[in-house]
Amino acid sequence: MTNSSSSRRPDPKITDWVASSSELSSAAILAFTEGPAVDAEENIFFSDIINNRIMKLSNEGVISVFRENSGRTNGNMFDPEGRLVSCEGSEMGPGGGRRVVRTNMKTSQVEVLTERFQGSRYNSPNDLAIDLQGRIYFTDPCYGDRTLMEMEEEAVYLIEIDGSVRRVLQQPVIQRPNGVTLSPDGKTLYLVDSNHESGGNRKIWSFEISEEGNLENQKLVYDFAPGRGGDGIRIDQKGNLWVAAGIIIPRRDGETSLNPPGLYNIDPTGELLGFIGVPEDLITNLAFGGPDKRTAYVTAGKTLFKVRTNVAGWTVYP
Repeated sequence: MTNSSSSRRPDPKITDWVASSSELSSAAILAFTEGPAVDAEENIFFSDIINNRIMKLSNEGVISVFRENSGRTNGNMFDPEGRLVSCEGSEMGPGGGRRVVRTNMKTSQVEVLTERFQGSRYNSPNDLAIDLQGRIYFTDPCYGDRTLMEMEEEAVYLIEIDGSVRRVLQQPVIQRPNGVTLSPDGKTLYLVDSNHESGGNRKIWSFEISEEGNLENQKLVYDFAPGRGGDGIRIDQKGNLWVAAGIIIPRRDGETSLNPPGLYNIDPTGELLGFIGVPEDLITNLAFGGPDKRTAYVTAGKTLFKVRTNVAGWTVYP
């Protein structure tokens, strides 16, 4: 009798069919989900950057296009008044808005909050954090076509309540700012510094926030190097960080598969508390939702995942 398990084993000679120097790599990306945000009615909004649109998953489970020609929107978040604030980037094709906009969900009116700093267009606004006063911190790296850059700095900016904009972080203090979040008491800003170049930062930093909104007393919280570092980051009501990080198949030199894709739960001192694996490459971001804020919605590749958590996430709205 033939052993069925043995008969399914691959023939060692199968490698004769593959070039000795060949490695599995990604040939195409069909969707690139990012920036989930949950409204008061438990509708989930998230970006599909490569298809240049913002999607909506209703609380009844119906998916639809919320906005086409989204300006290559990346990060999204609802402010304390329930308006959707979006970072329009410049990655994955033409038509990037390179600005930060705010949508009134009742009237659908879109307001441009900022599109230039000191006369120059932003690189590619990526992600944002909003405090209880409505002040907006946003990151502006450049992961795409760097010939489009009108300024050398990859930085973090603050949009004040009166609409004025200040640059609050830049190189060499940080290298390439990505995900950003605030502590529940509004006194600490956590920043993902994700530089995929060889030897680049794969770090999470913390900064104390002064009364004026300035960032001080920089501290290293966690270092993902040499694997792929974090992308999106959010915080729970206990003040612990939830970081979307890792990859299955490296996309470029300087990126490794050492860190598997998933949610990394890290306390403010840098201790890794836990890990939730996500069975999809290119995990990008997350947002907390559900009536008790104990559902984490995770964007990864072509998929929007959800997972129940034992602690509630922190949001400024609702």
